[in-house]
Amino acid sequence: MKDDTKINTRLQSLDALRGFDMFFIMGGDALFLCLGTLLPGSLFEKCGAQMLHVAWDGFAFEDLIFPLFLFLAGVSFPFSLSKQRSLGCSDSRIILRIVRRGIMLIFMGMIYNGFLQFDFENLRYASVLGRIGAAWMFAALLYMWLGWRRCILLSVVILLGYWALLAFVTAPDANGASGLSMEGSVVGYVDRMLLPGRLHNTIHDPEGLLSTLPAIVTAMLGIFTGKFIMSSKRFSGYERAGALVCVSLLLIALGLLWNFLLPVNKNLWSSSFVCLAGGLSMGLFALFYFIVDVLQWRRWAFFFKVVGMNSITIYLAQQFFDFGKPAKAFFGGLISLFPDSWYSVLYWLSYIAVCWMFLYFLYKHKIFLKV
Repeated sequence: MKDDTKINTRLQSLDALRGFDMFFIMGGDALFLCLGTLLPGSLFEKCGAQMLHVAWDGFAFEDLIFPLFLFLAGVSFPFSLSKQRSLGCSDSRIILRIVRRGIMLIFMGMIYNGFLQFDFENLRYASVLGRIGAAWMFAALLYMWLGWRRCILLSVVILLGYWALLAFVTAPDANGASGLSMEGSVVGYVDRMLLPGRLHNTIHDPEGLLSTLPAIVTAMLGIFTGKFIMSSKRFSGYERAGALVCVSLLLIALGLLWNFLLPVNKNLWSSSFVCLAGGLSMGLFALFYFIVDVLQWRRWAFFFKVVGMNSITIYLAQQFFDFGKPAKAFFGGLISLFPDSWYSVLYWLSYIAVCWMFLYFLYKHKIFLKV
């Protein structure tokens, strides 16, 4: 079987998996929730239960969507770095681009949260895009400055240090609460002291300052994955995918074992969460890489590829445009022919269809939002 993953070849699996991830953000999670309600006792009900974030400790599929996107941002960087260097870009120019991209994502996150309303006192400055921008930026810079071997060591130090911080340091205003709780965590305390505006959970922000440190490791895991795929030319695609599966299983096992000492917690971006989410992300990437880039079974992935190549576009567009209105305009009549119990399911199918048609229009006209 032909293996066409060469150094500067764009990984088709990367776009496909990014699109699969964004599918849930553009209505896929709501669709499964509605299917679970409509069909109790079915597999859809179990899937629907995974489409809600856990309140604090624990893990559901919904909690994987964000770190998977950050992981994939890391995977793409070694390819981007190699391409820029092959075009003659100096490292100083590449570093400038990295910093510019990181700052731009942070600013776009603030715009998403309402920056243009100029109500700075009530603005949430932390954001999903901000977390991606900051964590990816620092991971990329560290990779360039230190190399992958030292970055692996640094990642271990960060995870162990963050574990110690959560385990042994409690917020000064905890009032007896555990350092691993929202009320007693030093992570929330730092945000309350240093972040202006409002926090997402009033006393804690899941995309705050201190928890960006372990998020850098999430991006690093993606960078290590991309580096391995790009540079391991002596291995076949089968061997690369197999190696990634083995490492992903080790990370998952480490995350689950660590959970007994440090709970898996997305809000804190705990070290155990980094390992579990990183392992699952790597496993999903290995699966997509094997199917799409090694076996070259690609037709089925076109739906996701269209989404993945404009992922930030659809994320931002849903904040500023109501895709529900054209969904009802195009499909409202058809939906009305079905029983009322099917309304929510068909509405979200229509919503996803409209979002995809919008992205397909951009894809056909080669319009891609690049930051």
